Amino acid sequence: MANPAKLLYRQFSSYLESKGFHLIKSLPYLKRNRLMQLNRMDYVRMSCLELAGYEVYTKNIPGQVAELGVYKGDFAAEINTVFKDRTLYLFDTFEGFDDRDKGTEVSKSFSTAMQDFSDTSAEKVYARMPYKEKCIVRKGFFPETATGVSGPFAFVSIDTDLYEPIYQGLKFFYPQLSKGGYIFVHDFNNEEYKGAREAVIRFCNENNIGYTPIADIGGTAIITK
Repeated sequence: MANPAKLLYRQFSSYLESKGFHLIKSLPYLKRNRLMQLNRMDYVRMSCLELAGYEVYTKNIPGQVAELGVYKGDFAAEINTVFKDRTLYLFDTFEGFDDRDKGTEVSKSFSTAMQDFSDTSAEKVYARMPYKEKCIVRKGFFPETATGVSGPFAFVSIDTDLYEPIYQGLKFFYPQLSKGGYIFVHDFNNEEYKGAREAVIRFCNENNIGYTPIADIGGTAIITK
């Protein structure tokens, strides 16, 4: 006779899978205390950020941290938590997609670029940061807003959705990434924004580097040096 607990687990797992969720164990043998609250919808992305941070500190990898594409600051606040003693640059228009990037996106049929991300502001994002004294907000069109910014960088998140700013972000940050550092590119396996994948593949092919896809909600690609 089937184990009742296992049968219930399978039934519940099947129900969750039908809704687009998956019930799994994660890091059950990791004994150290976790740095953040991980009961979030995008557990895989949050947990990978925490693990990357652990590696950065354990190996004494030098550098600042940054996020390109901040929106309302959800992931930026987590970056600020993990890297609380590192300068965090926050790059965003804080007004949604720039028309210059939208033009490239539509002309190459990567996406419609119609999603509205203007319901935010630099002031509201800054107010959410747990370690505000470490944060530097750069509002405007990237890479123009990167003028005067120099590395090294230990961790970078690129979450701009669109092809052109992702490609420009990789061109700017990868040369300044410390050995052992990480770049997370969100939406690599998000077919609503196909330009994200194309930008990563183009940059990696041009520079003969690899990437690792992970199974978070947006299908992030992780690039290391």
